[in-house]
Amino acid sequence: MQQSKSSKDKLFIIANRLPVGVRRKKDKLYIQQSPGGLATALRTLQETEKPVFIGWPGILPNTEKERKYIKNILKDKHHSYPVFLSPIELEKYYHGFANKTIWPLFHYFSSYSAYEESEWEAYKRVNQKFFKKVSKLAGPRDIFWIHDYHLMLLPSLLRKNFPNSSIGFFLHIPFPSSEIFRLLPWRKEILEGLLGADLIGFHTYEYARHFLSCVLRLLGYDHDLGSIIVNNRIVKVENFPLGIDFQNFENLLEESSMQKEIIKLKELTDAQNRKIILSVDRLDYTKGIPQRLKGIEFFLEKNPKWHGRFSYIVLSVPSRTKVSYYAMLKQEVDRMIGQINGRFGRPGWIPIHYMYRSLPFNKLLPLYVVADVALITPLRDGMNLVAKEYVAAKKDNKGVLVLSETAGASSELGEALLVNVNNKEDIAEALLQALEMSDEEQESRIKLMRKRLFEYDIYKWTESFLKGIEEVKTIQNQHTQQVLSEEWQVKLVSDFKKSKNHLLLLDYDGTLISFALKPEKAKPDTELLSLLLALAKSPQNKLVIISGRDTITLERWLGKIPCILVAEHGAWIKSSPHHEWEKQGYFSTEWKDEIKPVLKTYEVQVPGSFVEEKEYGVAWHYRKANPELGKLKSNELYDHLNEFLASIDLQVMHGNKVIEVRCGGINKGEAAKYFLSEKDWGLVLAMGDDWTDEDMFKVLPLSAYSINVGYRSSSARFYLESPEASRNLLRKLAKI
Repeated sequence: MQQSKSSKDKLFIIANRLPVGVRRKKDKLYIQQSPGGLATALRTLQETEKPVFIGWPGILPNTEKERKYIKNILKDKHHSYPVFLSPIELEKYYHGFANKTIWPLFHYFSSYSAYEESEWEAYKRVNQKFFKKVSKLAGPRDIFWIHDYHLMLLPSLLRKNFPNSSIGFFLHIPFPSSEIFRLLPWRKEILEGLLGADLIGFHTYEYARHFLSCVLRLLGYDHDLGSIIVNNRIVKVENFPLGIDFQNFENLLEESSMQKEIIKLKELTDAQNRKIILSVDRLDYTKGIPQRLKGIEFFLEKNPKWHGRFSYIVLSVPSRTKVSYYAMLKQEVDRMIGQINGRFGRPGWIPIHYMYRSLPFNKLLPLYVVADVALITPLRDGMNLVAKEYVAAKKDNKGVLVLSETAGASSELGEALLVNVNNKEDIAEALLQALEMSDEEQESRIKLMRKRLFEYDIYKWTESFLKGIEEVKTIQNQHTQQVLSEEWQVKLVSDFKKSKNHLLLLDYDGTLISFALKPEKAKPDTELLSLLLALAKSPQNKLVIISGRDTITLERWLGKIPCILVAEHGAWIKSSPHHEWEKQGYFSTEWKDEIKPVLKTYEVQVPGSFVEEKEYGVAWHYRKANPELGKLKSNELYDHLNEFLASIDLQVMHGNKVIEVRCGGINKGEAAKYFLSEKDWGLVLAMGDDWTDEDMFKVLPLSAYSINVGYRSSSARFYLESPEASRNLLRKLAKI
């Protein structure tokens, strides 16, 4: 496997539970492997990455002696460091906020979610506790991989104290749509916590898309192919479907002890001459067990010919038995199974065999092998590894997977029979198809799924995620080299002092002043006017404000500054306060009568947007609109206009929350050329923040100080973080 870290960097794996846990039996402490897919996935990393594990050990020591014993044995034998949680922390952070708020909400059971302030405070405290543990062990450039919904605040905590470290976060449950997520009172804090990571991973594209939608709608951060700019740092959002240890399945199936178990079970089922249907779940309300039982009941009603010809084994692993919703679910499942068996059973046969317990894997694997059909129908599931394990166990390529379309695994296992778990007819039809499916069709479906699971197994999952963290960091470092650092600013000031004349080309909105919801509100403050006046009065400076604003606005705001004003991206130039505006060529405006109705249509469709008419352009602004709708409609409008105007000499510009149509030949690059040609400038400084400024950056000499305000891909040599940073730089120059 390709290494994703240098030999000096440590990899920290941080999760609520360690991959091994401590349990007490008759006053003695034992180390055992933690249950669940996450713990299994983390254990595989021990073979390749030798990470440091941090998490809860599953127990609270009774004495200081016990505490030391647990710490030492975990450290020495398992490279693990425990975070001990008190009973109140477990109750409020784990059973409370994590599992009574986040778990139901993220699985679309919003009515089950509780929003208790004290539990949120406990969640914050425990995340802080994990942070303190990590801080004691980690170095400034170590790699952190944080797992799951229990620790969604930890990435930002680590980012503040380890700004140069690589941080990844992976969510193992679904991420809900923005309509659901917005119900959470602390929604912004959760998003900001996650955005401390460099790479945020999800099981499916759908979950990643929901997260990006929430970030846009709640925080206003747009994305470009899954890349978000947060505090001038790229955060990448991708999907990494969790795999299984496929090769280990192959090896286990070949072991003689396993073969004996499989043969014994096959002989038993063959003697009964019945098809085996299998379901394996935790007894959780997200697993859709009552809905599945309704499907079974409907199947029995409609298919009497199958009575006595199958056995449905339901293996339900006890889960959170003290929580009321789970206790009520168990009562409902018990009642439904009893009712179905009582209604359809007969001497020598009952349709459902119910096991309310967990099975060791050496007993579960033979069940996978002999089951003719696996019925896996969660209402909502992050991934569901049982579905993958069933497919992996089918070395003979015989068997049918019936899978809920709302399980994360459905995006990879498309050859399964996908069902709507809330549609009992759908489940019944799929069951009938599965039971009557030919061997040839079974083989064609299973083969493709097994191939996919083999190619993207648990090792590939860990490798691709760690490689993803490395790649994001490489991109960040490449962009970091472009920041106008203090060293570069010292050089700029020095060059400014040495040169006899300076050309300053400055954009206005987003460069000298922050954007406002209404464009007319972004007028210059007193401090900015004083700064521009100081720069303009120096005989060595030629100050040019080059803007997309109209002539009337620029005149009203900046008309008294002894500088050059350029309006509408170069259509008009005013060379001093005492001169009139000069048109830079002849431009037809007849086209506006055809374009304005198009933009007006989008003004109606997108509440909060509006159309602005200029002399040589028309703009549709959507800064005040719902950000998600605004982005969607802006892309649609941009594509429509480009297609509609393909043969007309007009330009379509997609700026910062604005789409503008203007006459061809008008752009800031042409305007900049005009001033660049006037003389051999000793120093050229150009600043802008928008795609409309790229034309200007592209025509500048290589020696020019071209600066993009904000962090994005740009032709500018450097970038500064904000309009305030721009002003700070200009203040330094104004003092010279």
